[in-house]
Amino acid sequence: MIPVAVQEPLSVGFVLLHRFTLLPFAAFVDCLRLAADEGDRSRQLRCHWTFMTSTGEQATSSCGAAISPCEPFRDPASFDYIVVIGGVQDERDRVDSTALAYLRRSADAGVPLVGLCTGVFALIQAGLMKGRRCCVSWYHHRDMIQRFPAIEPVADRLFIDDGDRLTCAGGAAGADLAAYLIERHLGKAWAMKSLHIMLLDEARTGVHPQPQPVVFGKIEDRVVRKAIALLEQHLGEMISMEVLAERVGTSRRNLERRFKETLGVSPQKFSRDLRLRYGVWLLHYTGKSITEIGERCGFADTAHFSRHFRSAFGMTPSEMRKSVGEPGGARVDPFFLHVEGRPAL
Repeated sequence: MIPVAVQEPLSVGFVLLHRFTLLPFAAFVDCLRLAADEGDRSRQLRCHWTFMTSTGEQATSSCGAAISPCEPFRDPASFDYIVVIGGVQDERDRVDSTALAYLRRSADAGVPLVGLCTGVFALIQAGLMKGRRCCVSWYHHRDMIQRFPAIEPVADRLFIDDGDRLTCAGGAAGADLAAYLIERHLGKAWAMKSLHIMLLDEARTGVHPQPQPVVFGKIEDRVVRKAIALLEQHLGEMISMEVLAERVGTSRRNLERRFKETLGVSPQKFSRDLRLRYGVWLLHYTGKSITEIGERCGFADTAHFSRHFRSAFGMTPSEMRKSVGEPGGARVDPFFLHVEGRPAL
């Protein structure tokens, strides 16, 4: 009989900072929990996890829910990864120096560090992200470039694996990153088992784009709101009006009529303007080439993208990118693409 190799369990230590964000933590640890055992029994067999705080006392999340029990910081060498989860950024003056020292000690021990959600801010404060790109949520992008201008934040993907530093935008993407690590250590079957129980079809890759939000404002037409939501979810591709109409349960003619009545433009123009607005955001906040941005926004080629861009904004994409670094240059709002009863552009 051939002996079966026993795989070492995946061991993860969580550093929970004051008022840490609950969703990315829960998504990450529940993915570990479901991969750790058969069914939903929750025994820490294939995966081990430990919750830690500077004091060893319970950790309170930003929504008020508390995690207990927690332990004081353990020897970093007992973990395959250490995941730090940050809190709300309006308390930026509150620095957990004990936690930052522990992160530095973990880095010195060669343990890969994961900055989950605003945990990446802690890695930066600990001096552990010099010369590295880091993934951050679009929502925190502006805060990061203002506070840490020497850091290169990336806000158009879910997570970045830079070897011994992994950073994740947070939110539900915590499950995607956890599944990525589970697959690496335990195999794809265990990662998929977790995701399927969590009602997720499959793990999104790190390069999967973050969704850019649209605010509906005063738009009352349900069909138009639904169509805009679909367009926002597919900023990088062209959707035919027939397909769009079918997806929202109406005819093309009715969809065009309702867009004209509600927003004063056709759904085709609204879609193009929305993708151009996304292109503006990418020009301001990523280092992608203009060709890459045009493709990312669903345009056939660079010339097609540049022609519509100049028509919409009065300058070419390269001219707008150059103006970003000029004193007093206007910057696009990194938070929302506003839609309030008429097109954003």
